[in-house]
Amino acid sequence: MISAENLIFTQAQLTAISDALGHTEEGLVGSEIGLLLAVCKIKDTDPASTKRLRVFNALVQDQNTRGNRTGALAFIRHAMKPERFTRDPGRFEPLRTRLNNALLFAGLIVLESGELEKAQAARTLSDAWRRAQELRADLTGRGVHPDVLKFCREELLADDYFHAVLEAVKSVADKLRGRTGLTDDGATLVDRALSGSLPMLAINAMNNESEQSEQRGFANLIRGTFGMFRNTTAHAPRIHWPMAKADAEDLLSLVSLIHRRIDASHMPVRV
Repeated sequence: MISAENLIFTQAQLTAISDALGHTEEGLVGSEIGLLLAVCKIKDTDPASTKRLRVFNALVQDQNTRGNRTGALAFIRHAMKPERFTRDPGRFEPLRTRLNNALLFAGLIVLESGELEKAQAARTLSDAWRRAQELRADLTGRGVHPDVLKFCREELLADDYFHAVLEAVKSVADKLRGRTGLTDDGATLVDRALSGSLPMLAINAMNNESEQSEQRGFANLIRGTFGMFRNTTAHAPRIHWPMAKADAEDLLSLVSLIHRRIDASHMPVRV
């Protein structure tokens, strides 16, 4: 939960937020703005103004009246609910990107789930851009698998290593389910997909003890990765799970290796 008590957006922050939400192409349309203001019980002070100015004036008036940013936060949460974009899903990510570029200066970020979360506040435009790109550039330089980057995009934006780890490891389970058609998770998924004398997925020909040992070791590697990172981070508060950038990069490289081995695996013929 993002606290609003005794906190306000500066005029510059509200201007940037309103510019994003009222953007000509990706922003909200007039009817959406009116509906969202009504839902949040925010007075629509200038319904005839441009979209940017309409949002800005309404949020400024509400913040001045309340003495905090409660109404503005509610408006953002309702505006960025993913289910609102089911008819035009292509609008969501461009709008979220524009909005996050503004929100980072207030130490906030909208996740892919539409939820608001705290992030390290940017001080300058270059700082916001650097933090959004730095980890991605490092991982790209390492040749990290593109599927790892895909699952980490919102965490990369916030430079959030804790959730980058969590989402990257989730991507392994997602790929195993996609290759096998299984619906399991965690160790059960690994056992059903990679274990046994004739696994659903094999990373080699399994013609001798050495290759069979490699297959077992690969399955154990994924189980260990799930157990150490995914299961732990899924239930532990972030403050109790510090994750340094170097450690995150090493883990993401490991997950990249796992992805490449799964990509190269085959489904043994069952007689």
